[in-house]
Amino acid sequence: MSSNYKGYMGKVLDINLSSGSVGEYEISDREREQYLGGRVLSTKILWDILEPGIDPLSDENILIVMTSPLTGTGAPSASRYDISAKSPLTGGIGHSNSGGNFGLHLKKAGWDGAVIRGASTEPVYIEIYEDDIKIKSAENLWGLDTEKAQEAMGKGGKIVIGPAGENLVRYSCVVSQERVHGRTGMGAVMGSKKLKGIVARGKKKIPIHNKEKFRKTIKKWSKALVEHPATGDMLKKYGTAQFLKPLSENNALPTKNFTTGSFENFDKISGERLADEYMVKNGGCVTCPIKCARVVKIDGKEVKGPEYEVLCLMGSNLLIDDMDAIIRWNYELDLLGLDTISTGNVLGFAADLNEKGLWDSGIEFGKKDNISDILKMIANREGIGNDLAEGVKSLSDKYGGKEFAAHCKGLEIAGYEPRAAMGHALGYATANRGACHLDAGYMVYMEVTAPFTIDPFHLRSKPGWVVLDQDFIAAIGAAGNCLFSAWSAIPAFAFKLPEHPVLSSIVNKLMNMSWPMIDLSLKFQKYMRFHVPDLPNTKAICEATGMKMYFGNFSQVGTRGYNLERLFNLREGIGKNQDTLSSKFTDVPLPGSKSKKPVDLESMLPKYYKLRGWDQNGIPKKKTLKKLDLDFVNLESI
Repeated sequence: MSSNYKGYMGKVLDINLSSGSVGEYEISDREREQYLGGRVLSTKILWDILEPGIDPLSDENILIVMTSPLTGTGAPSASRYDISAKSPLTGGIGHSNSGGNFGLHLKKAGWDGAVIRGASTEPVYIEIYEDDIKIKSAENLWGLDTEKAQEAMGKGGKIVIGPAGENLVRYSCVVSQERVHGRTGMGAVMGSKKLKGIVARGKKKIPIHNKEKFRKTIKKWSKALVEHPATGDMLKKYGTAQFLKPLSENNALPTKNFTTGSFENFDKISGERLADEYMVKNGGCVTCPIKCARVVKIDGKEVKGPEYEVLCLMGSNLLIDDMDAIIRWNYELDLLGLDTISTGNVLGFAADLNEKGLWDSGIEFGKKDNISDILKMIANREGIGNDLAEGVKSLSDKYGGKEFAAHCKGLEIAGYEPRAAMGHALGYATANRGACHLDAGYMVYMEVTAPFTIDPFHLRSKPGWVVLDQDFIAAIGAAGNCLFSAWSAIPAFAFKLPEHPVLSSIVNKLMNMSWPMIDLSLKFQKYMRFHVPDLPNTKAICEATGMKMYFGNFSQVGTRGYNLERLFNLREGIGKNQDTLSSKFTDVPLPGSKSKKPVDLESMLPKYYKLRGWDQNGIPKKKTLKKLDLDFVNLESI
C-alpha cells in the first residue's frame, strides 16, 4: 500500500522463506502516523502476526527489518533502522537499533522495510534490487565471519550474521559494515531461518514533502550538533569511551561482575588513553556530523575501535586493564557476531561462579590469555561455549548464583552500576527488552555524567523522569535518529557549570525538585502542540513527511510503542514479577557508595506504574489503552 506521506517509500516487503513467496505487507497511513517506523511500527506488526507462546527459534517467529521516515533523508544521525522479532534470549519483545548504511540502501531500493517469515532448509541470503527480489543460496557464505560475508555479497547495503548467529547463540548479533545490532539475539533468529544476510541496492530517491524548509532545518541542526560541547567536542574527541573515567570516579563503573563501582586501573582503558595512543581517526554512521566512532589499527589494518560498553564489560568487569587485548577482542566479537555487552557479562558471571566454587570453567578475573579462544568456543558452541552461549540467566539456572546474576528479564545488564543511579536502576527493571541502558531511559547520564545532575539517590524524582526518557528515546528511534542527535537540547552553557560549584549545586537541587513539572507534562502530553527549538526532530518530520507532528504527539508515539511492547510481554507471561533486579542490587549496598541503601524498587515502582496509567500489577488500564488508541487489545486475554 503506497503512502500519501513523503519520507517513506510506501512499501514493505513480505517474504516467506519456507515457501519462497514474495509480496507486500500493507501498512496504512494511520499506522504511520501512530507508530512512525523502526521498533515502534515493528512492535505493531509483531503484535498483529505472532501467536503467543511460539518458540523464538522456530519458523513461526518473524524477523522485521524496519527503517523510519528520516532514515536516509540526510537528516543528521538519521541512518538508523531497527531489527525486531520475539527474542530468543528473553522470550519477550526483541528489537535492536543500529546505524550502518543498510537502511539507506533499502529505501533507495524502494522499500521501507521487510517482514520475513518461515525458514529455509538450506542457507540463503536475500537480494533486493528495487522490485527484483531473489532468495539465493548462501552455501558459500555459511561459516564466514561478518566481514568476509559482506565482502562476498557484492555491492549495496548489507546485513549479515557471523558463526554465532548460525549456531543460534542466544545473544548473537547482526552486523552492517562495522555497525552492530547487538541486543536481544536477532542474529540467532536469522540463523534459525538459515538466513545469512540481506543485500539491498537501488537508485530510487526518497521523496521529501518540503525540500527547501527541510534542507534549512537539517543544515541548522547539523551546525548545532557540530558546535555543541557534547556532540561537537567531547563525543568527537573521545566517543562514548569518555564516560569510563567519570563513571569510575563516581562509583558507577561495573567492576568484577558488578561487585564494586570503581576500577583502580581505569586510566589504562579510558577514552582519553584510547584517543591519545590508539585512535587513527574518527569514524561514524552515514549522515552523522558527530563522528563518535574510534578507528584504530590491528595488524596494520584500520578497524572500528571499542565503545564504552566494551572497555567496561571486557575490561573493568573482568578486572582486565589491557587496552591492546580489549581492542582485539572487540574486533573478534564483531567478526563472530557476538553482542559485546552480553558477552562481557557472561564472562564476568562465569568468573564469579569460578571464584565461588560453583563452576570451574577456566574463566577467571584478570585472566586474559584464553579469552579469544573462549569467544570462538561460544560462537561455535564448543565445550564450555555451549553453556556460555545460553546467557547469564541460563547459567544461573544451571550452576547457581542467581543472587549475583546481572540481568533483567534474561537480558544482560549494560555497563552501568544500578546501585549508583536509582533512576537508571528503575529503568533497567522496567525496560521492555530487559536491562538495556537505552530502553531504560539512559537516566545514568542525568544522574552521574551530565554537567548538571539529579541526585542519583533521590527516589521521588525518578519515576517521572524514567517514563519521560523511555518514551522519548523510543520516539527518537521510531523517527530514525540516533539518541545523540537530541543532545543539542542541553544548553551549551550547562557544560560550564562544573567550573562554578555554587551555581552547579543550586541547579542540581532544582533538578531534584523538577518532578512535579515532569509528572504534569506526562499527564498533558497530547496537548503539547509545539516544536521544542533545540529538538528539531519534530520539525524535520513535518517537513520531510507532511505529517502534523509536534512534541506532544511525537512523545506519544514513544508512549504508545512502549505500552504495546509491555502488552506483548504480558501476553508472553512477562510482567510485574520480572520488573526487578537480582538481590545483589536490591539487598546489598554498593561498596564505597554515598548511599548506604541498595536499589529500592518497591518505593519507585508504584509511582512509575501510576504515571504510566497501569494498575498495581503493572497492567495498562483500559482508559490508558483508549487514550493511546490501543483499545484493539483485549486485556482479558492477557
